[in-house]
Amino acid sequence: MKIYSFLLFLFFSSSLCSQTFIGNQKDIDKILSNIKSFSVSVMNSDYKSIGLAYTEDAKIFPNNKEILKGKEAIINYWVLPKGFKTKYHKIKPEEIKIIGDEAYDYGYYEGITLRPDGSESNWKGKYVIVWKKINGDWKMYLDIWNSIKQ
Repeated sequence: MKIYSFLLFLFFSSSLCSQTFIGNQKDIDKILSNIKSFSVSVMNSDYKSIGLAYTEDAKIFPNNKEILKGKEAIINYWVLPKGFKTKYHKIKPEEIKIIGDEAYDYGYYEGITLRPDGSESNWKGKYVIVWKKINGDWKMYLDIWNSIKQ
């Protein structure tokens, strides 16, 4: 009985945090790689690479702000004030679905910002990204997110 209960626990707990990825595996892998690279760029304050992650006509929908359009506005959004650093940034997709040369993904993000005084701010939220395949690479076209109160 103990083994049966343990197996049921494993089955139900694994389904609670399961991911659903639908589409060509090579494209899924590229999107996942781009997600990881984006987080690295954010942590390194590599604004050029952040800009390259988006399409030329991209739009972002930051929490409590107007829609920002185009790479220049998007890059300016990501530039941190002097003395601030993103110490940790991770995007955790729940679902990725590829439909032709477009895809969407949604899930959760989390991070830690280091302030000039040495203190840290932890944050997390949920997001949706619409991707476009351009010249064999997947770029973010629409990027919307909002925070979750901790």
